[in-house]
Amino acid sequence: MPGLLRGVARTAVIAGTATAVSNNVSRRQQGRWQRKAEEEQEQYAPEPQYAPAPQYAPAPAAAPADSMDDKIKQLKELGELKAQGILTDEEFAAQKAKLLG
Repeated sequence: MPGLLRGVARTAVIAGTATAVSNNVSRRQQGRWQRKAEEEQEQYAPEPQYAPAPQYAPAPAAAPADSMDDKIKQLKELGELKAQGILTDEEFAAQKAKLLG
């Protein structure tokens, strides 16, 4: 009977060791597969979609009287800048032409 008990004990130790090794191998493989899946997801992740730029409607035209007053005011400011030497003759002429349009 002692020989039978020894054989059963040896079998239990071997089976326990085999189970522990198998579990360790399974965990390691699962970790590798999970990392590989994450890398593939990052590699093939869709590019972020951006919303199209909003379309702005042109500003409504100002009333003719207001726009003329504004133009006169801006022309006076340009004249003052030219008199102070901030604007050259060419810059003044370009701004004036742009303003009068």
